[in-house]
Amino acid sequence: MKVGVPKEIKTNENRVALVPAGAEALVGAGHSVLIETGAGDGSGFSDEMYKAVGAKIAPDAATVWRESDMIMKVKEPIEPEWKHERRGQLIFTYFHFAADEKLTRAHLDGGAVCVAYETVELPNRELPLLTPMSEVAGRMAVQEGAKYLEKLYGGRGVLLGGVPGVAPAKVVVLGGGVVGTNAAKMAAGMGAKVIILDLSLERLRYLSDVMPANVQLIHSNRHNILEAIETADLVVGGVLIAGAKAPKLIRREDLKRMRDGSVIVDVAVDQGGCVETIHPTTHENPTYVVDGVIHYGVANMPGGVPRTSTLALTNATLPYALQLANKGWKKALAENPALLKGLNAVDGQVTYRAVAEAFGLPYVEASKFVA
Repeated sequence: MKVGVPKEIKTNENRVALVPAGAEALVGAGHSVLIETGAGDGSGFSDEMYKAVGAKIAPDAATVWRESDMIMKVKEPIEPEWKHERRGQLIFTYFHFAADEKLTRAHLDGGAVCVAYETVELPNRELPLLTPMSEVAGRMAVQEGAKYLEKLYGGRGVLLGGVPGVAPAKVVVLGGGVVGTNAAKMAAGMGAKVIILDLSLERLRYLSDVMPANVQLIHSNRHNILEAIETADLVVGGVLIAGAKAPKLIRREDLKRMRDGSVIVDVAVDQGGCVETIHPTTHENPTYVVDGVIHYGVANMPGGVPRTSTLALTNATLPYALQLANKGWKKALAENPALLKGLNAVDGQVTYRAVAEAFGLPYVEASKFVA
């Protein structure tokens, strides 16, 4: 199979979908790999490193898209890339369709085979290709939140861990999944007072066994969320419903209850956000203020630490990419139920229920395409 890796062109996105070691594995399995020149530069991987393991370097994105059977990316193809796609071409990347109707309809019109990292799901409901970036984003959420709490950036001027004689900051984490757990670990490690809210009592019991004493576990409901955010210095949104829009847990009117200069970092912004007032921002312009509350909505947070993020992501995606390349997408999906759940669209039809429901589109079972 011809595997192509174009350079990411979303603002400040420096990750790359395939590292030289992955290119070497694909070439060793008998496939050809085409890398757009400079695609790996932002993560510290030069064209020469790819050429050394047998990959070829393309002069531009158009060449990569035109000559490849499978396109591997990190972020969803944005509008300038849509013209390069063709019907039947396999695209393996993060899509987050349910949060973007225009993106969804563009890919239905194009007819590509869209396998989304974020909906590949193991039998235990783990999302193996979303987990590494959720780990990075959860940890970054606290790192960024701590920075924007500084007075220089308009924050309350609070140090997360406090000092002897001065109380630490209060960090509220919405959701006890991968993002929330990693955010809580970071905040607790810095000495903050941490509250995690989650719907699952089973998950809260697990977290009570593994979290340090400065982390409090609270059942998530409207009353408890409002009570928690009223005195919060930093709120981290880490709610996920796989492949679907995130529920709005903090409403516009709730911001008036929060302290001026407090910070919200909504990691769920890729899925529409769990805060009503959040909208996607960039690393160049990461924050804005609503009712005195600083909102951080960078939609590709891990792109800020591309070396770490690229290695973490490709460690997870390469085994699946090899399956797709070795067997072809139909056979690979037929033999791997987890990978089958990654199929979101094919030949202009939606094959992931949550995406169809988000926009009132017809839904077709993915299994019908992989006989």
